[in-house]
Amino acid sequence: MRMNLVAMTLALSLLSCLSACENGAPERPVAPSESPLGLPTPAGFAKAHPDFRSYWYQGKAELTRYVLSQARYGELHDGEAVLIFVTEDFLPKVQVKHERGEAPDALPVFKLNDYRRFYTGIYPYTIMTSSFTPVIPPQAPVLKVSTTVQEWCGQAYTQINRRGGKLQAVVHSYFQGEADQTLTLPDATLEDGMWSKIRIDPESIRLGRQEIVPAMEYIRLHHKALRAYPANVERKSNVSTDLFDHPVEALIIDFPPLARKVSIYFDSAFPRVIYGWIETNGPHKTTAIRARAILDDYWNHNGSDDAEYRAALGLVL
Repeated sequence: MRMNLVAMTLALSLLSCLSACENGAPERPVAPSESPLGLPTPAGFAKAHPDFRSYWYQGKAELTRYVLSQARYGELHDGEAVLIFVTEDFLPKVQVKHERGEAPDALPVFKLNDYRRFYTGIYPYTIMTSSFTPVIPPQAPVLKVSTTVQEWCGQAYTQINRRGGKLQAVVHSYFQGEADQTLTLPDATLEDGMWSKIRIDPESIRLGRQEIVPAMEYIRLHHKALRAYPANVERKSNVSTDLFDHPVEALIIDFPPLARKVSIYFDSAFPRVIYGWIETNGPHKTTAIRARAILDDYWNHNGSDDAEYRAALGLVL
């Protein structure tokens, strides 16, 4: 009976998504106080844990699924994205997770795993970006970003480590013009760190004109040179969009030389959930809308009987 219920839930989620696509309307966000398994959602969890430390240091990660409309090859492709936020201890010298042994220099960091998947015709794209941002001080820059892009033509991997006031990067790609590279770049803001900054303290984000390294996903998909580009960053309050039925905060990152703009929409109140985003590249526009969110120690739910947790998050791909 348990697995039948799981299968039925997954089927209903898929039918709902397909129906929305057929009608040309995105799935609307839902924010119940609890998920179908009784797992806490950000809204419900924040009532009992109203500050950063009590919310993020409870041995759980926050998982949020988004309905994704991805621009690629001049068309829009249906997909889904999952943002996974969690805190962990980080070894600053080797820049990996602290798992065992004494480590007096370990840093508490905010880790974001940004997972996206969509199909272009017969074959899928799977993209994941991991970023590691110190929790204290809020102004501290992201220390590490790594990105993988996988599709049926091949795969690419990029990693940036911030060390000694420089950005040390390695690139591995199956494209001839990129291949294997080792780069050292001047210190600059990394766009991939902005998402965690919103969750930690949006007031700490530097605004105005500055040099920013665009998201690794964008660099790889559009085959741009890995470097910082002139950009402008602004925050807006009480923004109304067609994506949501209520005003939101917006962090807008504009790259005029690239004809690219990213707008990240979030809640001004703690825990500052991210409602969605729009990425515009010339005439092409990618959108993502928050559909469902839970808090869970997902690393403990890796058995075949744990498919119900996927259903609780509404995953369909």
